[in-house]
Amino acid sequence: MKTRTELKSEAKEILRGRWKDSLLMCLVPTLVSIAIVLLLFILLIIPILTFAQNNPDFLNSTAEYEGNSGGGGGSGFLGGIIGALFSAGISWTFLDIYRGKRQEIRPFSDAFRGFAGPVILGIIAVYALMFVFITLWSLLLIIPGIIKVYSYSQTYFVYYDAYEETGERPGFLSSITRSRQLMKGYKGQLFLLDLSFIGWHILAMLTLGIGYLWLTPYITATKAVFYENLPKTTVA
Repeated sequence: MKTRTELKSEAKEILRGRWKDSLLMCLVPTLVSIAIVLLLFILLIIPILTFAQNNPDFLNSTAEYEGNSGGGGGSGFLGGIIGALFSAGISWTFLDIYRGKRQEIRPFSDAFRGFAGPVILGIIAVYALMFVFITLWSLLLIIPGIIKVYSYSQTYFVYYDAYEETGERPGFLSSITRSRQLMKGYKGQLFLLDLSFIGWHILAMLTLGIGYLWLTPYITATKAVFYENLPKTTVA
């Protein structure tokens, strides 16, 4: 495995001359998320507030209901699925460029690669399985949950490679298992790689999040390089 400096250097090579398209590609999910939030606000929140103004007792009953409901968890799960669909497609694009399979980024189509008919079901199923597994491990202690996050971190790449090789939808559990095998002995390296971006995260937050337009492609490209440099003969 290459050093963190080498991985980041190769990620920068992927982005060289492609920063504009990379930013546009990563901007699409942000704009879509904002549009979804605004749509939900218009369709749900405004009517509820209007009704509540005309029915004061409704406010107390709603507050009590929300305190006992799991709606927040459900919306978080749905948001995670949407994020996974976007993230997978963007990651695959950087991986293809790194491998020399393509030279250009098509921002408005590549951002939606994960939503394509042949792969969307797989991404959703894999995300749901990982969500369940990680949640169950986290019930024991937070550390086992974090370890599993890193064990399963390569699943979408594994799924993509298996689909590209066979043209058929690979097994969901087998993709997760293969990621766990690949990450055996490399979870710590990926953790340290994530830590090396902390300074950039702080700078991005100081810009009120605008800096993430540059940081997100940088991190995503680096993760693609990390996957490609994992020894593919690793076994459990």
